[in-house]
Amino acid sequence: MTVFEHLLYGLLWFSFGWGHSVLAGEAAKRRLAALAGAKYRLLYNLAAAIHIAVVMFGGQAVLGEHATRFDWPPEMAAALSGAKWAAIVFLIAALTQYDLGRFSGFTQLKTGRREPQHAGDEPLHLTGIHRYVRHPLYAGAYLYLWSGVHGEFHLATALWGSLYLAIGTYFEEKRLLRLYGKAYAGYRAAVPALIPWKGRAH
Repeated sequence: MTVFEHLLYGLLWFSFGWGHSVLAGEAAKRRLAALAGAKYRLLYNLAAAIHIAVVMFGGQAVLGEHATRFDWPPEMAAALSGAKWAAIVFLIAALTQYDLGRFSGFTQLKTGRREPQHAGDEPLHLTGIHRYVRHPLYAGAYLYLWSGVHGEFHLATALWGSLYLAIGTYFEEKRLLRLYGKAYAGYRAAVPALIPWKGRAH
């Protein structure tokens, strides 16, 4: 990949991050929820899925063919494969910690209720994996990205994807502090964001 191709791929990731953040912002959420009502979350997820598919598959189709593949030794290739399967298992386990109906938007569509605006509508997760890390889905996504580095294009994907996750974590932290206040501040002081090195929340 040339420098221009790396920058072009970075712009594709930037477009996803910018669009995802704007649509998740409170101002956009209020306006779009007024138009879409209970369908907002489902449409938001659908738009995000289409956008990231364009970034990944479009980038692979247009830029990936020019990328160099890494000639990893068998031991390294096996370690990466093992890490990737571990990431998949961890992501599945992390998803079970959430209300998948509400997470996907189908619950809102079924009940006719909009996105929760108050802490009482969406309890703070303090059990299961959340006792050890605050953002298990992001942790699993990091592991998945970096365990898939088999070439130059995959390395660029891991770098740009990690930048997106870092920025997303920052804004998610701000949102959770607004929603839960002191309860989340205490939880954040006790439990790390991504790597379980501090023990667990009680």
